Amino acid sequence: MTLRSERGRSAILFRLVLAASLTIGGAAFGQDAGSIDTSRLVSVGGDVTEIIYALGEEGRLVGRDSTSLYPAAALKVPDVGYMRQLSPEGIMATNPTAILAVEGSGPPETLTLLKNAAIPMETVPERYDGAGIVEKIIRVGALLGVDEKAGALAARVRADLDAALADAETRPETEQKRVLFILSMQGGKIMAAGKGTAADAIVRMSGAINATATFQGYKPVTDEAVIAAKPDVVLMMTRGGSHGASDEELFRHPALALTPAAETGSVIRMDGLHLLGFGPRTASAVRDLNDAIYGDAHAAR
Repeated sequence: MTLRSERGRSAILFRLVLAASLTIGGAAFGQDAGSIDTSRLVSVGGDVTEIIYALGEEGRLVGRDSTSLYPAAALKVPDVGYMRQLSPEGIMATNPTAILAVEGSGPPETLTLLKNAAIPMETVPERYDGAGIVEKIIRVGALLGVDEKAGALAARVRADLDAALADAETRPETEQKRVLFILSMQGGKIMAAGKGTAADAIVRMSGAINATATFQGYKPVTDEAVIAAKPDVVLMMTRGGSHGASDEELFRHPALALTPAAETGSVIRMDGLHLLGFGPRTASAVRDLNDAIYGDAHAAR
């Protein structure tokens, strides 16, 4: 899908989602949002927490997961653990009246225990496009009972993202660079991003090509596959993915050493939540990544 078709499709979906939110409000959730006490809220998912802060509703938070690192004020909220390895004891210790979690949170046994404890829990779908960001904002706003604030925020975020995508579109396809996103390199084994991932989406939205879009999800790739991918740029996270390897150490990898990225020393490192969060700041991530890929310098971010 081209950036132009993505913008058109997302704009249509935005209007549909926004219109639905204004008519049904909390009906989008598993129960009537008005019946849920959100005065003591646990937020699971960095994007969900960012949205709560962007809506100005952070005063409800009594807990957040370890991926919720932005804004800095969120770090003062008690940490209940990693979103996929949540501890029921840690969450219940905050005495929450409700839990708002991004899709994929777990593990299942923890979710079952929380359900049995009669703590209302709502899930926000995880999608990697503009319409998905809008839907997250609308759904969080509906649960918190601030539909108007959510609608206004969604409109601002959508407009900003459309402008960022339009800027990225101006580069001819013949000039687009190939980007290899490396999730990790434990034991010298490269874990790269395929289709259907947040990394694949943000690379394409930024006007570049995912060099390993031949498979689905995040998977280990062989040295031969890395060489065949011919990446012009290596993209990594500053948290969790680089394991402290310097650019020089990175390109000592036998496969990466034979890529165009090694010839130019092109490595981009960006904050993981900013890059892959798909929340209110995604337009900024698109601009920053586009600038880093095609600008004069590929400085660490």
